[in-house]
This record gives sequence, C-alpha cells and structure tokens, in this order.
Amino acid sequence: MNMNTKLMKELPELLENKVISQDVADAIEAYYTTQNDAKPNRLFTVFGVLGATLVGLGIILILAHNWDDFSKSIKTVWAFLPLVIGQLIVGYSILKGKSDTWKEASGVFLFFAVGASIALVSQIYNIPGNLSSFLLTWILLCTPLIYLLKSKAVAILHLVFATYYVFEYGYGYGSRTPWYYLLLLAVLAPFYIQLLKHYTTSNMTSIFNWLIPLSITISLGAFVGRGDDEYGFLIYVILFGMFYSIGKIPYFQDQKLRRNGFLVFGSLGTITTVLFTTFRWYWKDLANGTSTHTETIILAGVLFALALLILGYSYAKKWVKEFNLFQYVFIIFAILFFIGMVNISIPVIITNLLIFSLGMITIKIGADQFHFGILNYGLLIVTALVICRFFDANISFVVRGLLFVIVGAGFFLTNYIMLKKQKSNTL
Repeated sequence: MNMNTKLMKELPELLENKVISQDVADAIEAYYTTQNDAKPNRLFTVFGVLGATLVGLGIILILAHNWDDFSKSIKTVWAFLPLVIGQLIVGYSILKGKSDTWKEASGVFLFFAVGASIALVSQIYNIPGNLSSFLLTWILLCTPLIYLLKSKAVAILHLVFATYYVFEYGYGYGSRTPWYYLLLLAVLAPFYIQLLKHYTTSNMTSIFNWLIPLSITISLGAFVGRGDDEYGFLIYVILFGMFYSIGKIPYFQDQKLRRNGFLVFGSLGTITTVLFTTFRWYWKDLANGTSTHTETIILAGVLFALALLILGYSYAKKWVKEFNLFQYVFIIFAILFFIGMVNISIPVIITNLLIFSLGMITIKIGADQFHFGILNYGLLIVTALVICRFFDANISFVVRGLLFVIVGAGFFLTNYIMLKKQKSNTL
C-alpha cells in the first residue's frame, strides 16, 4: 500500500484521538491531493511526447509506402504538409498558453516534421548532400524550439542527434573534426543552466546530468587525430578529472549519487582509463611514438587548463573540504605522460600504485559512510588491478591464485565487518 494512501486513511482516527488538529488534517489532505494531481500530468506528458513521436513516424511510413504513385507537385505538398501542421500546433500551444504536455508533444512532432521535410525535398529535387550535413541543418533549424517552448524533450533530441552527427562526421568514412558539435553544445548550455537553477532535483534534470557527460565522452574521440591514441588516453583522463570536479560542485554534490552523472562518469572513467595505462605496452608505444597532430596537443592543453580552472575555482569557493585523490589524478597522469616519453618503468609503477590507492581510498570512504555500494566499488577497483597483473606479471600461478583468494576473502570480510557495525549501530 502506498504510504500516502495509508496516511490519508488514518487521518480520521488521528483526528478522533486528538493527535492532530482539523487544520493540520486539512493541510495534509491538501498536500497529498496536490501531489497526486501532479503525477498523472507528468505521466500524460510522457505519453504525449511518445504519441507525437509515433504519429510523426507513422506519417513518414505511410508517405514512403505510396510515394512512387504521387506526382512531383503532390510530393512537394506532402513534404511540406507535416511541417505546416507542426508549426500551426506549436503556434497554437504558445499563443494559447497551453500546458507543458501540449508544448512538449507539439515540439517533438515539429522536430521530426522538419527532418522529414528536408529529407523529402532533397529526394524530390535530387539536392546533393550527405547525412552529416543533413543532421547538422536539421538540428540547427530546430534549436529555437528548445527556448520557444522550453521543451525538455526537444533538448534531449537535440543532444542525441548532435552525438549522432559526431558519429557520422567524426567517426565515419573520411572522418573530420566535428567542430560544429561544440556549437551545438553551446546553444544548449543556457537551457541546461536554467534547469540546474530552477529544477535542480527534478528527474528531467537528472537525465541531462547523465546525457551530457555521456555525449561528451562519446564525442571527444572524434577530436583526437588519427594515430594519436596515446594522447587520446591523456585527453580522456583529463576529461574525466574535469567531470569529477564538476560532480563535486554543490549543485551536484548535494544530489543523490544516481542523479550525479558527472561524478559517476568522472570516477568510472578515471579508473578505466588509468587501468589501461598500467600495462607496459602503452608506455612503450608512447616512447616509440611518432609526431602528434597539433590539434590534438592543443585540445589536451585546453582541456587541462579547464580542468585546472574548475579545480582551482572549487578551492576558491571552499567547495573542496578535504583531500580527494580522484580530483588530482589528471595532474599526476599529465606529469607521468611526459616522463613516459623518456622512461617506461616509472609511469608503470606509479600508475599501478595510483589505481591501488584510489581503490583503498574508495573502500575507506564506503566504510566511513556505511555505504556498501561505494565499499564494493573500491574492492572492485583493487580486484580489477589484480586481474590486470594476472595477465602480464611474471609470477607463478600459485602466487596468482593466492592473490585471488586474498581479494575474495577481503570482499567477504569487509562486507561482513560493515554489516556487523551497521547492526550494532542500529541497536
């Protein structure tokens, strides 16, 4: 049974026994009535957006099935008809001050109508072009909808299709640097900042907290020049260090972990990327590497400066209250990177020690906070390091087996001790 429903049913009994007054009972009833009224509206918005998407896709499929039977003039009318209908609905939603459901649904419909119209007109009149230019034109034409309708759904589509554009332009055949992706992120930034200010704890803001770092993580590789793989690791370590510092800003730090995508991406990304560099092959390739593209070097420098600026600003605002090694990994790794150009052994040893230290620090944080998730995450970091050394360390299978036994026993004992402490604290 829902806790709200249970409380509402107990209100008469509480009034009868004079536990609460009539005014308090009325206030409680009004509060939960408002809460219950809001839930269907959010659900209706979701289904409205889904419905608009399905209608738009359905129209495209119907037209595609009968397309060859139409003349060129009829085809042109059909090409612009969804666009006109979408604009009329959006205009009606704005002028009449309709609900968010209307605005979200109409915005999604018009978004797909714009794409369909561009594609159909290009096909009818054989206008040359490629998929990446089509995606870029489509996204830019629909960008004003984000601010005209204050549409979160259109903003999500903007971000998703911007990432798709990077795939086509930056990772596809004859790939080039997708600089326009930075523009697409920049035009979305004011909308996201407003969400953080006014809807900090909303579920939609949490979605953006995950989608934005995910999109940047996917897209960053397209900015790294071909053959610059070693620099790519450095760039990603810096990026994840920047994400981690952003995740420690009060806007995000005060949220539950599941709402803080920047912190999760920063932590997981740092561990994963540095873990790869604990192998000797990475540093050998770096030492034997050829010249690197100037763009890649500039990108690494700019990202490092941004990450350092965010960390320094956090110190200036006194957001950093205690030492956290995760926030400094990108600085340590940058130093190791330049050492690795002339010496292999030192970076290999220090990266292994770094991963081990991060694992132990995470275990300590989990133990101090009685958080089993963080505790086991720290144990997994240490386990991952042991597994990596299992494949490249020149030690006997007996010693390797003992290492796994020790790590497994550590999992069990640490969780057991934590559970015992938690039970003793609750007694």
